[in-house]
Amino acid sequence: MTDRAAARAAAYLRTVRPPDASRWTSKGHHDFVTDVDRGAEQRIRADLLAAEPGSRILGEELSPDTADLAGLVWIVDPLDGTTNYLHGYPWWAVSIAAAVDGEILAGTVFHVPAYRRYTARSGGGAWCGPERLAVSQVSVPGEALIGTGFPFKTPGDLPAYLEQCARIFPATSGVRRAGSAALDLVAVAAGQFDGFWELTLAPWDKAAGILLVREAGGVVTDLDGKPAGVEHGGIVAGNPAMHAWLMQQLGETRDVRRET
Repeated sequence: MTDRAAARAAAYLRTVRPPDASRWTSKGHHDFVTDVDRGAEQRIRADLLAAEPGSRILGEELSPDTADLAGLVWIVDPLDGTTNYLHGYPWWAVSIAAAVDGEILAGTVFHVPAYRRYTARSGGGAWCGPERLAVSQVSVPGEALIGTGFPFKTPGDLPAYLEQCARIFPATSGVRRAGSAALDLVAVAAGQFDGFWELTLAPWDKAAGILLVREAGGVVTDLDGKPAGVEHGGIVAGNPAMHAWLMQQLGETRDVRRET
C-alpha cells in the first residue's frame, strides 16, 4: 500500500508547478510549506485510510503531533526536500512507512524528479524495481563518501555539528549535503553513500529510509548507538564498517566537549 500511495502522490507532484515565494508559508526557522505539500498529503491520507480504515496517519503537514504509535500507523512525508523543490533542485521525494506498534514493517521512498521508486519490506530486502539494493563495501574512511544534513532548523546545534565536521570532513574522500534525508538514506541503501549522519530528524524524514538501509544490509542507530526507530532525534547510518567509524568520530567529539 505504501507503494501505491507514494506513486499517486508522485503523479500529482509531477503535474503542479512550484508556487512562487509569495505563497510559501514558514512553519519554523527556514522551514517552508505550501499548498502542494498539503495536497500531496491529502491524497496519501485518502488512499491509506481507504485501504486500512482503522489505521492512523503520522504526517508532517496535517498531523505532525500524533504520539500514539499503537496499531498500524502510516508515517508520511508528502514532500521531503521542500526547499529543493521550491528552487527547482531535483532532490526531493515522497516518503511513506508503515509501522505496527512502533516497528517499521514497510517503506517507500519515491524520488519524483527521477521517477524512481525504492521499496522495502521487513525481511524482504530493499529494492528499486527488479534491482535489489545493497550497502557499499567501503571500509576505509579515506575512500568513503558520506552524506549529512545541516541543523538548519536548530541553529543552536551548529557549534556541535561543526566540531563533528572538523573530524569527519578531512578524514573522508567527500561529504555531501543534498537536502532530503529520505533520499540520503536511499543513497546509503544503494551503496552510493557509505554513511550518513544528521543531528535532528522527525519520524517522517527517516522512517522509510531506516528500513531501506537495514534491508540493504546496513546499520541505522540514534546518536547514542541505539537502534533508530520512530521518534524525533538524530541518526547515524551506513554499511557496518562506516557506521562504526562514524559513531567513533561522534563519540570522540562528545568526549572532547565534556573534557572542556
